Amino acid sequence: MEDLDVRKFFQATQPSKTLNVKNQDEGKYYIDFSSVRGGQIIEELKEIITFLSPDEPTCNLFTGHIGCGKSTELLRLKAELEQEGFHVVYFESSNNMEMENVDIADILLAIASRVSESLQPFKIEQPKRLQALLKEAEQCLHTEVGLEASLTHKGSEEEIHLFLQIGKIGAKAKAPELRSRLREYLEPRTAQLIDVINQELLQPAIENLKVERKTGLVVIVDNLDRVDISPKPWGRPQPEHLFVDRGEQLRKLKCHLIYTIPLALIFSNELATLIQRFGVQPKVLPVQHRDGSECKEGMDLLRQMVLARAFPDLKAEQRIDKTEEVFDSSETLDRLCRISGGHVRNLLGILNQCIIKQKKLPLESQIIEDVIRDQKNSRVAAIKNDEEWELLEKIALEKKVVENNQCRMLLRSMFVYEYRDSEGSWFDVNPLFVEKTEFKSRLKSQQQHPKQSNNEVIDFVLFDGLKKLSKNYENFFLTKDYSSAFDAAVSGYNYCQRIVKSLDKDEQRDIYSVAIALFEYWKINIEQAKLYGRLDRDDF
Repeated sequence: MEDLDVRKFFQATQPSKTLNVKNQDEGKYYIDFSSVRGGQIIEELKEIITFLSPDEPTCNLFTGHIGCGKSTELLRLKAELEQEGFHVVYFESSNNMEMENVDIADILLAIASRVSESLQPFKIEQPKRLQALLKEAEQCLHTEVGLEASLTHKGSEEEIHLFLQIGKIGAKAKAPELRSRLREYLEPRTAQLIDVINQELLQPAIENLKVERKTGLVVIVDNLDRVDISPKPWGRPQPEHLFVDRGEQLRKLKCHLIYTIPLALIFSNELATLIQRFGVQPKVLPVQHRDGSECKEGMDLLRQMVLARAFPDLKAEQRIDKTEEVFDSSETLDRLCRISGGHVRNLLGILNQCIIKQKKLPLESQIIEDVIRDQKNSRVAAIKNDEEWELLEKIALEKKVVENNQCRMLLRSMFVYEYRDSEGSWFDVNPLFVEKTEFKSRLKSQQQHPKQSNNEVIDFVLFDGLKKLSKNYENFFLTKDYSSAFDAAVSGYNYCQRIVKSLDKDEQRDIYSVAIALFEYWKINIEQAKLYGRLDRDDF
């Protein structure tokens, strides 16, 4: 048998490459982690679309750490839905939008463009009202976008395809001032935009697809979890603006929809509102079991993921026998798997760097350690103060996070990993931090001399007391018992008000900020229950 080609192995371990399981070669690299990730997430999404609601639109949310394998899983879902006869449009929003500044119209137009482009072979009539609306938007920009593309030759009456028209507008609106002008025009027409997309594009598309013996239309919008967390001009963070404030509009498109969303939203005080807007719980793609001891099945799968890149045509047990053709020992491979924390892209990133450094196989343990050391140093350099170290220590000890801006930063930066099993979510610190000497010593000190501040006591009482209220409110709202939802929201409002009054704003600043945020959250829930239930009540 010929020697393992280090260059081919290098290409197969590119961390930024998304596997396309429909591709015969790439499909051999795929390893199913669902058994150690807390559930059959992709299977659940597939069953919702193909079995529970094939003929009625559905909208599902999907999240997980950036780089944990969401795109690969979504492409697998695409392939399986296509086998069931669905026409699936998958696209990465980061290729269509400026992720630091995204608004609702950007997402709607991106979906319309990609659907329109995918339907070219079906010769569906161009949506005239939608194109008229876009032409008005062009005029708003003082351009003549699309005129040169609308004619194949002078005097032809052939119309420009919708996706070309949207692409031309997007190209012209790249300048911030033009983009703002376009949004100012489209914002008050959002409802109209949704209606014409539904009536002139999606519904005719589904009818034509069924004539062609297709089961239906599914749109998967990937990479929306990468939207920047910077605030909008009025102060609202971009993820909350898109998915909480405008979520109801995102789900109004009349086809099957799957959106990826930022992981931090799942652990924010906005989760209940997010669920109300979309009517579904987000599906989380986890990475490992809760048990602090080594998970044998998880480690076996991680080993297979690495070795499949080297020996894609061999069976699992045959790959293990060839471990020492890739690494100097099986312990070196295990070291690589453990330090990744189960995060697929980080594991491949370290492996890829090792190949660059050594340029031959098998990879030596010292090379692995050198790359791990470099990764540790670069990550630790990003921790700016003692407060962030203390927060990491708290998460390492308690295995939970509290919603605040720092925790959002830690999750987004992958300083902290979220895991999920049958018992729910838990958290732990990225192993690269845990191995740092200063972190170990600080953590050991915390374990030997635990302390519970007054803030922590209040923190526990505050969140423990609101847990049941929040669950009741959510259940009442989902069953449309808006009067009971209103009462639950009033109880939460009064509860938080009492906590706020008991705190010292200066001495207990952190917990005071959390309590104020929760106070405002319940205030919004009160108004929401009144609005949805058309209640004429002011008894709070």
